[in-house]
Amino acid sequence: MSVARILVTGASRRVGRAVALELARKGHDLVLTYHTREDDCRETADLCRTAAARSVEVEVLPLALDAEESIEAACHRIRPGGVDGIVHNASRYHRTPFDALQHSELMRLFAVNAVGPLMLTSRLASSLRSSRLPGGGSVVCLGDIHASGLPRPGYAGYLASKAALHQLVQSLARELAPDVRVNGVAPGVVAFAPGDMSPSEESRYLERTPAGRSGTLEEAGRTVAWMLLDAHFVTGQVLNLCGGRSIR
Repeated sequence: MSVARILVTGASRRVGRAVALELARKGHDLVLTYHTREDDCRETADLCRTAAARSVEVEVLPLALDAEESIEAACHRIRPGGVDGIVHNASRYHRTPFDALQHSELMRLFAVNAVGPLMLTSRLASSLRSSRLPGGGSVVCLGDIHASGLPRPGYAGYLASKAALHQLVQSLARELAPDVRVNGVAPGVVAFAPGDMSPSEESRYLERTPAGRSGTLEEAGRTVAWMLLDAHFVTGQVLNLCGGRSIR
């Protein structure tokens, strides 16, 4: 198996860390980014080196309204080694109560969850087109099942930004074809985030999930790695990783 160099954004914890570890176990070189959680990201890097990765780099990557210069600077540092694949995991996630919406916060959600991935992919497209991966260059975007139906009250701003990311999967798949595949993975609950739901809300959520449980971070890592590395005839698709929650 050829060794690829893969960029994973937002690799400090949870799904980003699980994806990085799964790719490390497969022996790939990694570039891991963080916004504010540098210590956590460096811990992820150490875990990846222990898992098998030969080379693990850590980069700061602010994704905000005025982030164009920081994205350009990060890409300038990343390009010399080439990028064979990208996992867009970095995300801004929180409630946006309908009666207290703020324009600036909505713009920050879109900047991180949609504009950042678009710009980063654009700036690294030439590298992706010459990817060493067997199926060609590959990009995976982490979405949300509730952005494609079953919207959760109180999250309109966040879900609108993730819906934009889902559309971006299709747009980028057309823009980069045939050399680069672009897909998405849309989790439901993959390990409940601390403080996001009350115990009763968690129970009600699982009652509406045919699998009867939440997912695990390891399952998310394996699914993203499969989509990135092995789904050679799949592009422009968003796979729901939700235990069947999207059909209830």
